[in-house]
Amino acid sequence: MQLITSDPHTGPHSRFDQERIARFLEDHLDQYGDRREDILKCLDYAFDPKRGGFVVSAVEGEEIQGAVVVNETGMSGYIPENILVYIAVDRSSRGKGVGRRLMQAALDKARGSIALHVEPDNPARKLYEALGFTNKYLEMRLHR
Repeated sequence: MQLITSDPHTGPHSRFDQERIARFLEDHLDQYGDRREDILKCLDYAFDPKRGGFVVSAVEGEEIQGAVVVNETGMSGYIPENILVYIAVDRSSRGKGVGRRLMQAALDKARGSIALHVEPDNPARKLYEALGFTNKYLEMRLHR
């Protein structure tokens, strides 16, 4: 399995590539996911040179086995420099360390602090805690 890191500066990123990653995330995020349209907005942000971020994909042959998407916030201190927006592993590859490898690659690539949101019942929460993430805040949202 190969880990491939993509960002606005590493080469061309066609809409097909973003569609492929978005479809993968939509399919494998299960109940923790978003609509493909929203995932594509996140990917557009990550690959925009004026905003920034990156994607790390775990690939076996031509098949995506996992992906993580990080957006740069452009802030620091009061807001972390990065937000890990999505991470998913193919159902057939779960429990084999793919998620840990993706997370470690994302931590190595990101400059500055990283925030992520995780549902309390998400089994990945144990991985995040093992990597040093802590729960400092209760998130509240007002959707309009």
